[in-house]
Amino acid sequence: MRKNLDHRQHLSGLRNVGILAHVDAGKTTVTERILYLTGTTHKRGEVHDGTTVTDFDSQERDRGITIFAAAVSCDWDGHSINLIDTPGHVDFSDEVERSLRVLDGAVALFDAVAGVEPQSESVWRQADRHGVPRIAFVNKMDRAGADRDVAVQSIRERLHVTPLVVQLPIGKETEFSGMIDLLRMRAYVWVDDTFAEGPVPEALLEQAKRRRRLLEETVAELHPVALDEYYARSTVSAETLAAALRDVTRSGTGVVVLCGSAYRNRGIEPLLDAVVAYLPSPQEVPAVRGMADGAVQERVADPAAPFAALVFKVNSTATGRLTYLRVYSGTIRKGETVMDAGVGRTERISRILRVQADEHAEVQQAVAGDIAVIGPKYARSGATLCTPAAPLVLEPPAVADPVVSVAVEARRSTDTDRLASALTRLVEEDPSLTVRTDPETGQTLLSGMGELHLEVAVEKVRRTHGLEVGVGRPQVTYRETVARGVSGFVYRHVKQDGGAGQFAHITLDVEPLEVTDEASDFAFRSVVVGGRVPQEYVRAVEAGCRDALAEGPLGGHPVTGVRVTLTDGATHPKDSSEMAFRTAGRLGLREALRASAMVLLEPVAEVTATVPEDAVGGVLGDLAARRGQISGTTARPGTMVIVATVPLAELFGYATQLRSRTQGRGTFTTRTTGYVPAPSATPSR
Repeated sequence: MRKNLDHRQHLSGLRNVGILAHVDAGKTTVTERILYLTGTTHKRGEVHDGTTVTDFDSQERDRGITIFAAAVSCDWDGHSINLIDTPGHVDFSDEVERSLRVLDGAVALFDAVAGVEPQSESVWRQADRHGVPRIAFVNKMDRAGADRDVAVQSIRERLHVTPLVVQLPIGKETEFSGMIDLLRMRAYVWVDDTFAEGPVPEALLEQAKRRRRLLEETVAELHPVALDEYYARSTVSAETLAAALRDVTRSGTGVVVLCGSAYRNRGIEPLLDAVVAYLPSPQEVPAVRGMADGAVQERVADPAAPFAALVFKVNSTATGRLTYLRVYSGTIRKGETVMDAGVGRTERISRILRVQADEHAEVQQAVAGDIAVIGPKYARSGATLCTPAAPLVLEPPAVADPVVSVAVEARRSTDTDRLASALTRLVEEDPSLTVRTDPETGQTLLSGMGELHLEVAVEKVRRTHGLEVGVGRPQVTYRETVARGVSGFVYRHVKQDGGAGQFAHITLDVEPLEVTDEASDFAFRSVVVGGRVPQEYVRAVEAGCRDALAEGPLGGHPVTGVRVTLTDGATHPKDSSEMAFRTAGRLGLREALRASAMVLLEPVAEVTATVPEDAVGGVLGDLAARRGQISGTTARPGTMVIVATVPLAELFGYATQLRSRTQGRGTFTTRTTGYVPAPSATPSR
């Protein structure tokens, strides 16, 4: 009984939290300050000095950005917090996706000058898809041009969420020294590194009262208990406000907004208090759902339940292969055997580690709610590990399709096998990378989410494995789609080579797919009546059609945006089989696509460039030369923010060109937004 009580207390006091933001919004600095204030580290690390805990990879320190998600742990106010510092660059959004899949809450950071930036919006949408509750932290309040209210307004307008501002800044820009807690009506002030709490300054008292009143009114609109108290007493107590803010945060109907300056160590203590107060514990999130024996099954966060965990990251180090997992239910102990539910393979767990970025400490067990590291040899990212007696398959994190490819080859022919092994390990660690051989040229192609993504991957092969690698010019990944389809396309598959033959007769309609769901690129249905094609053969035709989508008729690119309807067919009493109808589906759709009007699609990206006013004309002209479509401009003091949609193929080398045109003062970010017809892509048969 005592052990169960301890486990429940551990779960209720645990927070699994991610730090999300646009690149350079201060995620790693916030993490460093949290580790310092909680006593986990005894010296504040700095990104510009290369001394941070979470950016421990040599490439991260060289480039000054987070590339790989890193997990750390700390304690605050009797609670244990597992923090994951995620990348902010769009090329590494798959790292964010895998992290969000296993988190219970998140802190979204926003720059007090820039507000909601493109990647801020992207990671926010990713968190929406996973239903992860968030609180917001407006960082860099000490910067020139910082304006908390403008940043909050951008949260409201761009993220379509109700911001619940619980603090009033004290001082502005370089004079920023603290904030007023609008719930308790107390002032928090920092002088150097000394933190002091006191009454609200007289000069800010009236403004604080107005802001508190506005907070009460906003919360009352979202929470029935707060509304009842507001009507009864014309005010809402701090206790009711805190409880309402917790409920609203966890339901996602509002987001608590705090502010501070992580670099100057101001505002981190209230942020930690908010993480503990408003974000949920593993006990307070819905039970995880998985498939067991063909049926949906739920597992609650109970250490006594059957063990089930999801692998969300794999990392090969000099000391061995490390597998990061989130334990959803049960307990795993050192020496026990677990099963990879997806492939049915069992493996003994030789070690369990508590992770602190690149440092690890061995422990004897991990329980429900924990984020831990184990050392199996075979489990890959997205795998479900469970007890063999109670198998369960959890939904793996989604993996985005790569959009850029480069040809890679070993400089020395004797290193070819070593390069193949290194690339295989690379793909195991990062599922958003793919490796394939070009059937026409025989080259090995490495594909990923962007130019920087591939550059980092190749550099990792060079540094980790000591290989000299040659890299070709980046190439984008094209798609093909149907502009005008065909109706009543008949295909007969007849094969007779002794013994049982193969016979399948199908009639297909092919048409463009009206895409309403971003994840949908193919739709199949059957309208065959009278049992002319049995259901098992219909499924085989669909499988064959999916096989045919791998290579289109224009250039062998994947086909997307297609709807196929099976309208008729015929079978043979002896020679028809699922294999025959799958072959007919594959070859039939391939022929139907050749008879259709096809269009070549190219990937495009949204470019957000911040440039000096005197360089705007040159930058706009360069974007036009790159076939860019300007979608908006925003004037800021001394600068202009330009938003344009540009074909991804035209962005290679753009960073160098932008620096040249702006004397190094211009910056830009990109976000892949989808596919559009290539300019020469006129429908052709």
